[in-house]
Amino acid sequence: MDSNRRDLRHRVAAQLTAARGFPWRTCVTAAAAMGGTAAAWAALLPLPARSTDPLAQSWVPGPVAHTILSAMAVVLAMIIVVMMVYAARHGLLTLNRLLGHQRHPYLDIDQADWPLVTVFIAAHNEEKVIAGCLQALLNTNYPLERLKVVPVNDRSTDSTREIIDDWVSRYPGRIVPFHRTKGKPGKAAALKDALQHAQGDIVIIFDADYVPGRGLLKQLVAPFFDPEVGAVMGRVVPVNTGVNLLTRMLDLERSGGYQVDQQARMNLRLVPQYGGTVGGVRCSAVAAVGGWHDDTLAEDTDITYRLLLNGWKTVYTNRSECYEEVPQDWQVRIKQIKRWAKGHNQVMVRYGLRFAFSPYLSWPERLDGLLLLFVFALPPLLLVGWLLAIGLYFFNAGDMLTGLISVFALMAYGTLGNFAAFFEIAVAVLLDGKRRRLRLLPLSLLGFIISLFAISSSMWGQLMDKLLRRDMVWDKTVRYRQPSVEQ
Repeated sequence: MDSNRRDLRHRVAAQLTAARGFPWRTCVTAAAAMGGTAAAWAALLPLPARSTDPLAQSWVPGPVAHTILSAMAVVLAMIIVVMMVYAARHGLLTLNRLLGHQRHPYLDIDQADWPLVTVFIAAHNEEKVIAGCLQALLNTNYPLERLKVVPVNDRSTDSTREIIDDWVSRYPGRIVPFHRTKGKPGKAAALKDALQHAQGDIVIIFDADYVPGRGLLKQLVAPFFDPEVGAVMGRVVPVNTGVNLLTRMLDLERSGGYQVDQQARMNLRLVPQYGGTVGGVRCSAVAAVGGWHDDTLAEDTDITYRLLLNGWKTVYTNRSECYEEVPQDWQVRIKQIKRWAKGHNQVMVRYGLRFAFSPYLSWPERLDGLLLLFVFALPPLLLVGWLLAIGLYFFNAGDMLTGLISVFALMAYGTLGNFAAFFEIAVAVLLDGKRRRLRLLPLSLLGFIISLFAISSSMWGQLMDKLLRRDMVWDKTVRYRQPSVEQ
């Protein structure tokens, strides 16, 4: 018993010597007064003891658990790197738009031997808006003898056909309708059929809710004088901005995407994207790359990448503005972004590997094109990163997380920049001269969160469609404009 007590005193003395400032003399006196037992020493001295409370005990991972946690930490680190790459991309494009040379190579062409052009108006149940688009195209300054306006009525069940036929009767020879009553649903399938009736080698495409300006056609056709150009894209500007918070937020998004992102990629000779409306394609180029594909929800992204893979250029003209309706309620917006995500991811799977090794593209074009292709795969990747970080924290992998804390702050900035394009939006608002809109910038975080979960849900649904062999469903965007009194 005496030997045990001496060993305990020696251990206590060693700990007290190591503890600076500890009142060990007082503790020794008090322990002696309590009989000098082991219980007395343990009650008074900070001896290591294991708590009997299961909640207070730390879980120490075994070899297998440690391997799993290490793998989780590695995956999380890789996700952080990806987010930082996209953040750097947004930063580079923003700085170029602010400080770099702005390329508008075809904007000054006003007098020329203008080619024969066919204008397609994609219309499916567009009775509210089709008249406005037709009226705007009839007021264009493009030579009338070189212009063919073709409303593509795709299986409409409302009054779209009657409205088109009425305009045809009022302006014979200037409007030539294409009524599609059967066939595969979707804009891509309708354009594929309509393309067979195009006259001339240049086709300009508008959605029915767009209102082109008087000089827009010349601006969109001018780049096609360059024989290397396969597609042209103009700038999309919302017309119903002041309806509610959602439309104002979408106005910010469109502004950042076109005024900064698209123009900067044009400046740097990277990959401007043809957006399916307010733009055009060269028919011979489309035919050379296999024609219009009708098995995709993003025919614009699909044709952009097939043209690039075969050596054709896409041109963006930032000053060629056209006005659209944006969704005014969240359900419509969510359906729209889900459709975009599915279509974009289809293109990513089909052409990603080929694009990475295309001999027609420089390495900056390949890098930018791949980053653009994978942009709709980032939201689920980000959610995985969040879950990994939470899992590592709750499984007591503090040492692993400590090594990543230095980049967590950068990931936070990168995450917001990647999905909400806050950097680009702020600069676009300043360039547009509408500084008051900056007050809405913090609210864009709401749109970011909703898009994050909508796109992730869409990717899961796309996977299930593939496994269950379900057909694609085209969700039409709702129109809000009241029918024109001229109808």
